[in-house]
Amino acid sequence: MQGIAFFDFDGTLVKGDSLLPFLGELAGRRRVRWALARAVKAAVRQPRSPAVPDLRTAVKASLLHQLLAGVRMEEAQAAARRLAAWPRWNRRVLDHLRRHKDAGRRVVVATGALELYMPELLAELEVDALLATGLECVDGVLTGRMQGGNCVRATKAHRVAAYLHEHGPFGESWGYGNRPSDLPMLALLKHRTVI
Repeated sequence: MQGIAFFDFDGTLVKGDSLLPFLGELAGRRRVRWALARAVKAAVRQPRSPAVPDLRTAVKASLLHQLLAGVRMEEAQAAARRLAAWPRWNRRVLDHLRRHKDAGRRVVVATGALELYMPELLAELEVDALLATGLECVDGVLTGRMQGGNCVRATKAHRVAAYLHEHGPFGESWGYGNRPSDLPMLALLKHRTVI
């Protein structure tokens, strides 16, 4: 049976986190810095809920609402295209991805990064599927809200499990991620590499 390999993106396939660079392309770095300060302040005060279960998700939700609500999808896609030169690839992990492809295995990127810009960043790679954080869009305008939750930790593991169930069975499975946020995903896979 075909094998499958799941790769996290931020901090695993690339060095760093892609969200702030994307928001900088869209809104400018200065505006992003102010929005980040407001988001952290609000997140610390906000009680946790099932929709926003942790501090990092609360900060992300606030940032997205401040900087994406009311933005036309075409404008966001243009910023995504400008971001295409951003990645600083982790060559060792990238080599693993290419070896899995060469061996005929299915390759899936599972990331908390935004589905909106990830296709631009993955354009040069032969990836079979992308599991990422979606954004709500109404009549071509972003609302600033995540759709389907933040694809990290337990949510990411749930989506990976659903993907395995829907597309499997697979003879072998591999996972590449970073600690601690990818441990729930990695627990689902036979061969695990923590970056």
